[in-house]
Amino acid sequence: MGVDVDVLTASNAADDAIADARSLMLGFAERTGVGAPHGARRYLWTDAFAVCNCLGLARATGDEGFAALAVRLIDDVHAVLGRHRGDDGRHGWLSGLPDEAARAHPTVGGLRIGKLLGERASDEPWDERLEWERDGQYFHYLTRWMHALDQAARAMGEPRFNLWARELAATAHRAFTTGSIGRPGRRMFWKMGVDLSRALVPSMGQHDALDGLVTYTQLGATARALGAAGEGPRLDEALSDFGSIVAGQDLATPDPLGTGGLLTDASVVAALAHHGAFTDGALLERIVAAALEGLREFARAGELQAPAERRLAFRELGLAIGRAAARR
Repeated sequence: MGVDVDVLTASNAADDAIADARSLMLGFAERTGVGAPHGARRYLWTDAFAVCNCLGLARATGDEGFAALAVRLIDDVHAVLGRHRGDDGRHGWLSGLPDEAARAHPTVGGLRIGKLLGERASDEPWDERLEWERDGQYFHYLTRWMHALDQAARAMGEPRFNLWARELAATAHRAFTTGSIGRPGRRMFWKMGVDLSRALVPSMGQHDALDGLVTYTQLGATARALGAAGEGPRLDEALSDFGSIVAGQDLATPDPLGTGGLLTDASVVAALAHHGAFTDGALLERIVAAALEGLREFARAGELQAPAERRLAFRELGLAIGRAAARR
């Protein structure tokens, strides 16, 4: 019997990729102190991707140690980013709940970004450059964490992770939206304070409402699949609200990270159509059209030909993830 060289090559490449991913994630866990006493400094965006990577490695290798690593990371993120900073005058959980109740519902107060500097004080002058380094809460980071929790719920058949994601979703919708629901001018804030009491950056993220619409729909599908839809908050009002905001938006962007996010959203919307959501195809068509426009603009700008020191790797990585998702 002959050997299919193409199949063998693809298999070897997949094995190499898994080995690289295993090494990278174990190094990440050691470097950032996952599971360490007292918790290391955490960063919500990176940790959300790390949870998904660990779950993917558990599925690809059968090594349940990576699933356990994902759970430890989830617990660490909640213990660190669900509480006030050590250098903040405030103490305890962001939710204000007593410790036992807060541990049972660790996301109801939202989650900090995990920036190096504390949030800007109310009497402190605005500095756009410095604001990027200051703590607070971002909606698009929260949706990434909702997704990570939801993936953990699906991978482990554990409804509590989905419940925590929906509790975070309900809190985020209340905190980040402003204006009357269903009326002109309804929009979202880009960045809120650590305790969600004030807007730190009042402008609106271009894809925040779309992130909410897609992610919250996914959370509902998982809750139904796990038989847990009757427990915890319902997200129907938030979904209707996000849908109304998205309806009036231009989704196209030349930013590679934003375009990658659109392609990733397209893959999720396509998958959710099999579960009875977005069945008319209209949202999928809008997202794909916007992503194609963004890809063309990015190609015309010639950023890939620029020197590495003038480019941001995480933006291009976001586009690469989106392209991989679109192929599915």
